[in-house]
Amino acid sequence: MKQHFLSVGECMVELAQIGPETYRRGFAGDTFNTAWYARRLLPKDWTVGYLSAIGEDAVSQEMRDFMAGVDIEIGALRVVPDRTVGLYMISTDAGERSFSYWRSNSAARSLADDSDFLAQHLAKAGVLHFSGITLAILSPEHRKRLCDAIQTARAAGALVSFDTNLRPRLWEDTDTMCDGLTMGASVADVVLPSFDEDGALFDDATPKDTIARYRDAGAGTVVVKNGAAPLVGYSENDGTFELRPDTVETVVDSTAAGDSFAAGLMSALAMGLALQDAVKRAMDLSAHVIQAPGALVPEIFEQGEET
Repeated sequence: MKQHFLSVGECMVELAQIGPETYRRGFAGDTFNTAWYARRLLPKDWTVGYLSAIGEDAVSQEMRDFMAGVDIEIGALRVVPDRTVGLYMISTDAGERSFSYWRSNSAARSLADDSDFLAQHLAKAGVLHFSGITLAILSPEHRKRLCDAIQTARAAGALVSFDTNLRPRLWEDTDTMCDGLTMGASVADVVLPSFDEDGALFDDATPKDTIARYRDAGAGTVVVKNGAAPLVGYSENDGTFELRPDTVETVVDSTAAGDSFAAGLMSALAMGLALQDAVKRAMDLSAHVIQAPGALVPEIFEQGEET
């Protein structure tokens, strides 16, 4: 396996409220969060990169510098003139979080514009990760272009993971969202749905129904997250299994729970762990992440608490 982990999607400016009239700026986004955690979990002889598009403005350059500063390769960031990066703002009220988004002029919507650029960088990946959000921000034509390019990389040996990560407001309509998620799953080796989202969307009665549906789409491994309830997984070698997550007494912030889970799982699989052992490590990391504020929690690693 090539020792390069490549995550594909949109990184955004994050404004997180830290006081009544004070916000802290950062950079985050579902697949970028996965890359950030993967960088900390994989050995140093692995590289971790991020494939997206940014603008030419100052904040785009600051995002680029931030990624490079946390040891994420930036060669797969394509610059799109007259565009910028998306922004979201987190507001809190009595501990409850709400989100506002500004992404209509996001350069990441153009990440699949250049077929040659896609092919060049996807071909370098040993592990390749993307999400439902990655697909949702693209035009229908470019969704298919990206999935076709990912399938080519998969056929060449890349291990591909797909986190369904539903964001209905980003899709044209419900039918298009269902079709897009099924298309994404069809080019992935590992599919990572959340039962509370996928079950409701596709009328799955149980996590096993979710597994069966994604197996029919072409996935060989499906891991259905289910909050505090038992996780249900499947692979051709393991069959169907259940694992109950440890109880977390206080959830501070569920942001990046699934993103860190994906990083924990795929980095462990890349290092040769068996699926159930990899799932346990991913569950442990995610449990640590939701006990701290924000999407990126460096304190976990500073304290030596990573799986």
